[in-house]
Amino acid sequence: MAAHTPHPPRPSHEPRPDSGQPDAERPPVTTPVALPVTIEDVREAHKMLSGVARATAMEGSRYLSGLVGAPVHLKCENLQRTGSFKIRGAYVRIAGLSAEERAAGVVAASAGNHAQGVALAASLLGVRSTVFMPVGAPLPKVAATREYGAEVRLHGHVVDETLAAAEEYARETGAVFIHPFDHRDIIAGQGTVGLEILEQCPEVRTIVVGIGGGGLAAGIALAVKALRPDVKVVGVQAAGAACYPPSLAAGHPVAIEGLSTMADGIKVGRPGDVPFGIIERLVDEVRTVSEDDLSSALLLCLERAKLVVEPAGASPVAALLADPRSFEGPVVAVLSGGNVDPLLMQRILRFGMAAGGRYLSLRLRLTDRPGALENLLGVLTVVDANILDVGHVRTDPRLGLTEVEVELHLETKGPEHCGEVRTALAEAGYVVLE
Repeated sequence: MAAHTPHPPRPSHEPRPDSGQPDAERPPVTTPVALPVTIEDVREAHKMLSGVARATAMEGSRYLSGLVGAPVHLKCENLQRTGSFKIRGAYVRIAGLSAEERAAGVVAASAGNHAQGVALAASLLGVRSTVFMPVGAPLPKVAATREYGAEVRLHGHVVDETLAAAEEYARETGAVFIHPFDHRDIIAGQGTVGLEILEQCPEVRTIVVGIGGGGLAAGIALAVKALRPDVKVVGVQAAGAACYPPSLAAGHPVAIEGLSTMADGIKVGRPGDVPFGIIERLVDEVRTVSEDDLSSALLLCLERAKLVVEPAGASPVAALLADPRSFEGPVVAVLSGGNVDPLLMQRILRFGMAAGGRYLSLRLRLTDRPGALENLLGVLTVVDANILDVGHVRTDPRLGLTEVEVELHLETKGPEHCGEVRTALAEAGYVVLE
């Protein structure tokens, strides 16, 4: 179940009645406290990105609409150039550099999406780029970053080490460090996603977006609340890397440790100072989702929507699956990226199938005699469980002299079918080892 974290009291916009006018004709609503980024900044960024970033598609989801009880649309930033929204902010940031700064080049640190966004943006603007990536970064992401024109340097085994190396490089060479989320130009660029949502789905009532450092959520909230303060913006974090709930409770960015999530795109230990100030004021709620939720969401995007989405990009869908009836529709879920390593995808899909009751692993002990395995498989055949793999262990000190341990990997049809399989085995006298 998703955890809900509403904000403490803060300055807010008073919703005004929907006039039925096109969004472009609605006057912008000013906030009671000045923000570091304005709707005018986002509009300028939108003009700047014309011909650079794609206006990505908005796809309806009949399945999610049925769960939510209202129309649900998917904003497909996974189909953006470089495979994520990051090109938007990176281009605006680099385009805003002076001639002298451009001549010094730019440097970034990233394990994936930001690296590719900076590399392509710099190439389009004729700026030299150097990108530091962790030693264990997925090879497809390293190769793509090089192909977009960056010099890639592998350094460190965690992002903090990679970030420190990039910052040291910037100090030594004079190259401009391009932060992935903590800069007003980055936020203005990401905010263009919000403008597109209002144009493509003017009837939207709730926007759901993943949060890592906060650049995308801050940009979308800023753009949307300026034009449509009645629209609710919900942020989503992985429960194992949720730095925003404690930060919002404290009223300032708080660093957390021990991050653990498959959603590396939102695996950030501390909110950015600039996006935090915007999110604190303008994002209505922050929720957290489990790893099971993320796996199920990724599988749903692949099977139902035919979209390849990385775990971070699927986090809004995970929130919808975890508590579908808590969202006012129409809903737009932002699929922020689609850059997922094929090997990780394989593991995640198996995890997602298990979470959805469609993949079952069991261990049992049998008497090691002729026909014992055949009898076991016969029980599984009767309950229509598809056997994917069978493993035998005969030499283990935990086993008795006449025992053999069997590990089964089964394809099942859902949670109820998993229960039927376990019941059938129990009735046949088998004991499943946990």
